[in-house]
Amino acid sequence: MDIDFSIVLILFKPSVVAKAVERKLKECGYNVVTVVGEFDKIKEMAESALLFVTYLPGDIADDQEEMEILDNIQEQLWYTSTNMLLIGEKKDRQRLMQHNHRLEHFAWLDRPLKMDELEQVVLNTIYTGGKKKILIVDDNPSFSKMVTEWIKDDYQVYSVTTGMDAITFLLKTPVDLILLDYEMPVVDGPQVFQMLRQEQSTKRIPVVFLTGVGTREGVERVMALKPDGYILKSTTRSSLLESIRDVITK
Repeated sequence: MDIDFSIVLILFKPSVVAKAVERKLKECGYNVVTVVGEFDKIKEMAESALLFVTYLPGDIADDQEEMEILDNIQEQLWYTSTNMLLIGEKKDRQRLMQHNHRLEHFAWLDRPLKMDELEQVVLNTIYTGGKKKILIVDDNPSFSKMVTEWIKDDYQVYSVTTGMDAITFLLKTPVDLILLDYEMPVVDGPQVFQMLRQEQSTKRIPVVFLTGVGTREGVERVMALKPDGYILKSTTRSSLLESIRDVITK
């Protein structure tokens, strides 16, 4: 596969495995620029890089200095809309996400690495990572399909039909916005909303309710839960996109 894309490989320190990662990326046809320790140059490099791959040291969650370096890397990339793949130990992931919730928005790959898996995850991250991610939670597949068609050119869209499926999905795949049906059977929208707010990994994700009830009393009932907004299901495509944009850029 011959791809003239630039990937920046960030290393806290050189290692044999990190060298193997660099070699594998080059074998896949990527132009790889390796950065060891020169973290102040990351923001400048983000202007031309397609993806950053950061190879985390073991036990990083126990090292305050290394955690601060990771925070600095995240901060430099956050406002450039450049995506990042974090490669680290599974036991460190939850602590890192609790320490800095913005890390949830970047792709993650557990060590020890499988090189074929690395190739696929990098490819997926490149082609989906540039767009903000939205999860639609609605028991009506036809409505979800319509919304997906409306917004898929601007966002990476996922959909599930139940609240429990949403919880399971979000534990594996972080998103930037949740469009949540207020009136769902079994586990309804308000219940799902409460579960999302109680879960460490999802409590900061913006949630906008989708509702078919446009009366004053209905809207007041929805907003009493303090979501990040509500959208009537009778809305137009342009109004939907505007509402999403208002929330996702806050």
